[in-house]
Amino acid sequence: MTLRDLFLLDPNVVFLNHGSFGATPRPVFEVYQDWQRRLERQPVQFFQGELMDHLRLARQSLGDYLHAPADDLGFIPNATFGVNLVARSLALGTGDEILTTDHEYGACDNIWDFVCRKSGASVVKQPIPLPVSSAEDILEYFWRGVTPRTKVIFISHITSPTALRLPVEAICRRSREAGILTLIDGAHAPGQIPLDLEALEADFYTGNCHKWLSAPKVSGFLYTRRERQALIEPLVVSWGWGENNPFKDGSAYLDYLQWMGTHDPSAYLSVPAAIKFQADHDWLAVRQRCHDLVRQAMARICNLTGLAALYPEAGSLYIQMATMPLPPVGDSLAFKRRLYDDYRIEVPIIEWQGRPFLRVSVQGYNTEADIEALMHALSALLPRGRA
Repeated sequence: MTLRDLFLLDPNVVFLNHGSFGATPRPVFEVYQDWQRRLERQPVQFFQGELMDHLRLARQSLGDYLHAPADDLGFIPNATFGVNLVARSLALGTGDEILTTDHEYGACDNIWDFVCRKSGASVVKQPIPLPVSSAEDILEYFWRGVTPRTKVIFISHITSPTALRLPVEAICRRSREAGILTLIDGAHAPGQIPLDLEALEADFYTGNCHKWLSAPKVSGFLYTRRERQALIEPLVVSWGWGENNPFKDGSAYLDYLQWMGTHDPSAYLSVPAAIKFQADHDWLAVRQRCHDLVRQAMARICNLTGLAALYPEAGSLYIQMATMPLPPVGDSLAFKRRLYDDYRIEVPIIEWQGRPFLRVSVQGYNTEADIEALMHALSALLPRGRA
């Protein structure tokens, strides 16, 4: 049995888009359904008598995986929710600046625009020009945007449109020395790269478990350094807030996150099963094989189009996901539709800085045959690309 056989994906589709929403292995999905059935057998006892203990064990498993204290981690639906939670908790005012890059996820750009319109603060999008040659160059490009008004630095660990791994370790270190708060969007990091959140020393780190860790959908987390937890305010005020909270779990920070009204916690409780699945299947070796496939795909696509890669072929500026420039393709949505309708290939075409790009994600279920299928389709659809 291959890894592909352990996933629920349509066998008739070449799935090279794990980065968008992830995909859950069958054994993990069965654990998820078991939690749902257990909840439905006695909902009152489950929510009022058992849930806090179950969440505590799941947080401990995730904390061990992320090298972070379990009491500094709270489950949330997704990383976008986490960015909202932090951004809307901070006391920002006129003249304050939020420094970010021009590679960030569009939904998170919207969050900061919304917060700044209400607070009078402003967003500074520091350009990181591509192609890049080293993490040191990225750091220097980015730090040029810091001013005495910089109050918060918000960056992705791995960017969504360009799949670029940013040097967050060095940026967090400099930010701490300068007294600037840091919020890291780790939507694409857990499961794709090893994480040590305590050593990273970000003030806030939010990530998804349903992407590269392959847990069920609606499973994310927010890590907050202990001394910053008092800054967090609930987005939803429910039983987790106030003196009459019947579900206390050690800190107001956890109470705010864990009890926001009735919701299905089964995805959160299934995260340990996702961690175990990857451990059982030697995921360090799987990641390396995936990286090698991405590297091959990037070299072949750039050779086909005649366009330069965005990062060096060797190194760690990309991992299991890489973005390649395309020649003009007209309507990007129509081009993506042709890839799917004519060749059954699920892969995103991304518009960034007014140009089309192809983002290829490779997960454990992908094979060389999937890359061959993509090359066959691109060779047919981009006959004049190299010219």
